[in-house]
Amino acid sequence: MDSTDNSVQLDYNTARERLAMPEYGRNVLKMVEELRSIEDRAKRSEQARAIVRVMELLNPQVHQQEDYEHKLWDHLYMIAGFDLDIDAPYPAPVPEEFTTRPVPIPMKGSKIKATHYGRNIEKIIDLLCTEPEGEVKTAMIRSLASYMRQQYLIWNKDSVADETIFSDIEKLSDYRLKVPEGLSLDKVSADASFARPGMNQGAPGAQRSRSQNRRFNRRNGKKR
Repeated sequence: MDSTDNSVQLDYNTARERLAMPEYGRNVLKMVEELRSIEDRAKRSEQARAIVRVMELLNPQVHQQEDYEHKLWDHLYMIAGFDLDIDAPYPAPVPEEFTTRPVPIPMKGSKIKATHYGRNIEKIIDLLCTEPEGEVKTAMIRSLASYMRQQYLIWNKDSVADETIFSDIEKLSDYRLKVPEGLSLDKVSADASFARPGMNQGAPGAQRSRSQNRRFNRRNGKKR
């Protein structure tokens, strides 16, 4: 017996030409392609109006836009690749109006040096650099360091040395700010909890640190 290949060649959209206006579908594209094959200009223009009405039905949300009829005709030209010779109620759009890239908006400010502290910490450090030396400045540095330690513990681990925070302050200030010698921070309470933003605060154990969990397990006789 003769073997005959009866397999059907499937036509996938991924292998087809990319649609300029996907919201209207490939059938509208076929209509536009047939439209350009009409030789009589009057009939071609009449058929264009019919296609625009179909486009309006397929894309009803266009009514929410101002001057939507004008936009529909612009879409027709875009589907046709701006190659359409018809009598339209609106002037043919210029391709450059739709292909010009937007002017990039320059980003303000420099890159954050330490994301777990945030940009506001850097601004505070800049302000502290301008403060005169004295007890007030020392108290401000201590308050800042305490807050930075809290942010550090949220994003890193359960404990951090004061010297690490002081070193970060000096680095973030580009060493313009010197932490006074002998400065120390208050000890972190055993009941303190540092939860990351977005954590489920109502979940059991969500507000306990790892060290607190160990103590909780021992009190309740939980074995490893």
